[in-house]
Amino acid sequence: MNRMRGVLRRAADGLFPGGTNEHGLLPALLVLLTFVTGVVDAVSYLGLNHVFVANMTGNVVFLGFALVGGANLSAWASLLALGTFMAGAWSVGRLARRVPRAGRLFVLVTAAHTVLVVAALPVALLAGQRSTAAQAVLIALLGCGMGLQNAVVRRLAVPDRTTTVLTLTVTGLAADAPGPATVRRVVSFAAMFTGALCGAALYLGAGTVAALVPVLLLLTAVTAVARS
Repeated sequence: MNRMRGVLRRAADGLFPGGTNEHGLLPALLVLLTFVTGVVDAVSYLGLNHVFVANMTGNVVFLGFALVGGANLSAWASLLALGTFMAGAWSVGRLARRVPRAGRLFVLVTAAHTVLVVAALPVALLAGQRSTAAQAVLIALLGCGMGLQNAVVRRLAVPDRTTTVLTLTVTGLAADAPGPATVRRVVSFAAMFTGALCGAALYLGAGTVAALVPVLLLLTAVTAVARS
């Protein structure tokens, strides 16, 4: 564990050069969560009625497309993803009133996210994604988990580390002069792209369970490191 913490600390410091890292290991842990986002959204888009469980902008426009008859899109799936994501974010808002310490809140929320992924695995293993009921359960579990993640990361407010949204990151890369933030933005872009690539490859090659296993392992590791 100490060796892992050392590696993560060096990585986190590298994202804030010149000794400006005031966030400890968090910047590196949030890179791992950005990778998780890419994997989970690959699973949900490719296997769950073409919805995103992390990217709510996509679901809003997908809902509009579905309501006017867009092919291969589902209004109920988009609404469910939006609703469960918001439920997860709402839960963090309520929990934060009881747990004011940001580090402790991060550990609790990431642990809860891990539990939701654990619950999703047997559903995917036993029911697959053929039935509407199984699809709905998976969307709900994964969407709630990503709502939890997005809300707690928002409260942490680590610069250029949103873990679920890249629009402002890409805007900053194009509009701002190169500087320390550029490295953080490039790493965010690369982490989500790599997560999506790996998630799609695992899902298309071996199925939902195979794609969610690394998500579970990474969330477990992030929880353990943050707790220690």
